[in-house]
Amino acid sequence: MKWYLILMVLFTSFLFFISILQMVFFSNKRMEKRMKRYLDTTEKTFDRRSFNIFVQLQLYKQKLRHNLQKNSRDNKLERLLNQSGVPLKSEEFVMFRWMSTMIGGGLFFFFTGNIVFAILGIFIGYMLPKWWLVKKKKDRILKFNDFLPDMITTIVGSLRAGFSFPQALKTVAEEADSPVKEEIEWVLKEMQYGATLDDALEELKLRMPSEDLDLMIQAILIQKQVGGNLATILDTIVSTIRDRNKIQRQVLTLTAQGRLSGIVIGALPVVLCLVLYLIEPNYIGTLFTHPLGIGMMILGTFFGIIGFIAIRKMTTIEV
Repeated sequence: MKWYLILMVLFTSFLFFISILQMVFFSNKRMEKRMKRYLDTTEKTFDRRSFNIFVQLQLYKQKLRHNLQKNSRDNKLERLLNQSGVPLKSEEFVMFRWMSTMIGGGLFFFFTGNIVFAILGIFIGYMLPKWWLVKKKKDRILKFNDFLPDMITTIVGSLRAGFSFPQALKTVAEEADSPVKEEIEWVLKEMQYGATLDDALEELKLRMPSEDLDLMIQAILIQKQVGGNLATILDTIVSTIRDRNKIQRQVLTLTAQGRLSGIVIGALPVVLCLVLYLIEPNYIGTLFTHPLGIGMMILGTFFGIIGFIAIRKMTTIEV
C-alpha cells in the first residue's frame, strides 16, 4: 500500500510540474491575444484585476528579465542557454530552477521526514538544472566538433567549385545536421541583417567556444587581410583537426579507468549513506546528531571532494 501511495504522489507531482511549465513557458499566444484585445480598445486605462494568472506570470517574467539584464553586464546565463541550445529565456530558466528547488526539497522531505535530507533535496533541486545545462552545452560542443571537419570539407569543395564564402556557408546550412545547421543559419541571418562577416564569425565563436572552430575562424580572418588560397588553408586545417580528434579519442580511452575511479570515489560514500539510512535509520542517524558524527561527515566530504578533484586533474590531458 505504501508503494502505491508513493507512486501516486510522484505521478501527481509530475502532473503539477508539467502544468506549471505549461502556464509559465507556453502561454505567450494566449497573452498576446489578450493584450491585443486590450490595446484595440479606445480606453487609456484598464482594470488590472481583469488580467488572469497567465498574463501576470508573463509580466513577472519580463520584470525578472529586466532585473537579470540590469544586474549582469555580459548576461552569462543567456550566453549559456544559447551555447547549450535550450529554447528558454534567462527568466524562464530562473523560474524553472525555483520550481525544481521547491519540488526537490518537498520530495526528499516526504520520503524521509528528515529536515537534513530536505535541505539536501533543496540543494540538489537548485543545482540540477545548472548541471543539466552545462552537460547540454558540453554535449553540443562535442557534437559540433565532430561535424566540424565535414563542414569545412563542404566549404572547401564549394570554394573550389567557384562559390563565394557566404554561398559556401549557405551550402553548409542546407546540407549539415544539427547543431552545425542552426549555427550557420544564424551566421547567415546576421549577415542579412547588416552584420559583417567578421562580426558574424566572432559571434559564432562566442556561441560555440570550440578550439577547432576558433582555429578555422582565425584562418579565415587572416586570409581576408593578407590574401591567399582559402581552400588550401582550410584543407590543411581539416587535416589538423582530424589528427587532433584522433589523439583526443585515444587519450579518453587510456584515461577511462582513472575517470571511472574518480566517479566511484565521489559517489560511493553518498550512495552507501543513503542505502544504510533506508535500511536502518537509527544505525546511521548518529552521524547527523552527534557532534563527533557531524565532524566525521564534514571531514569525509572534504577529503572525498579533494580525492575526486585530484583524480580528475590527473586524468585530464589537453591535446
